[in-house]
Amino acid sequence: MTFDVRRYRGFFGLTMLCLFILYVPLLVVMVYSFNDSRSITNWEGVSLRWYVDVFTGPESEKFKQAAWNSLTIALSAAIVSTTIATAAAIGMVRGGAFRGKSATFALISLPIMVPEIVTAVATLIFFSTIAFPLGTLSILVAHIVFCIPFAYLPISARLQGIEASYEEAAQDLYAGRWATFRHVLFPIMGPGIMSGFLLAFIISLDDFIITNFVKGAGVETLPTAIFGSVKQGIQPNIMALSTLLLLFSIALVTLSYFIGKRGEALQPDRGD
Repeated sequence: MTFDVRRYRGFFGLTMLCLFILYVPLLVVMVYSFNDSRSITNWEGVSLRWYVDVFTGPESEKFKQAAWNSLTIALSAAIVSTTIATAAAIGMVRGGAFRGKSATFALISLPIMVPEIVTAVATLIFFSTIAFPLGTLSILVAHIVFCIPFAYLPISARLQGIEASYEEAAQDLYAGRWATFRHVLFPIMGPGIMSGFLLAFIISLDDFIITNFVKGAGVETLPTAIFGSVKQGIQPNIMALSTLLLLFSIALVTLSYFIGKRGEALQPDRGD
């Protein structure tokens, strides 16, 4: 008997309610970012004036600097966390059974399960204890640690779908471990690694809570800059900036999805 959750009474209505709560506020922000009025409640026609204001208005320099900080931190954090996650995935999946393997996996996954506010407070206390200066570097270190499990999951899932026989065949042909990884394992793992990189990049780019705790004075990323402007009152240019950030994130998530699907399509046939 096939299990079909759609047959359960109330499933469709509950799904529509969840989708409404999740996405209607985003749609409202996107629609009103094109409002010609300075008021966020009165509609006065379609205009791109607030998108122009993001790049040329009084706060444009602040937003540009914050965007640059966000992109450089997110790119650096994604590169480092993906590298560490790849090494961890190889060790966990290809390392065989070893003492503490389950505990190691739990430690890798812990940042995902722990509330982000707890992680933020703990990170701030740790930096204060060791007298680590708060600024761009502290944000980068915190993001690297926080992004590792998000990069690890797709990389590990990809590696688990690759049979060890490919590596064994390469080693039988006198390839060393590094040559086996570079010429055999890495190309097959590529889609998973890229998906993990993009996911880590998005997580770092969009993070607010941890960044707000460890950024220090005078350093802003795009989420913290938006929050600082909102505290002074919601302006239409903030809606435009939020829409741009949302669309950029959606584009990266979509790219990650298609890379993952392409990786599944290129998965070697186990029957070969």
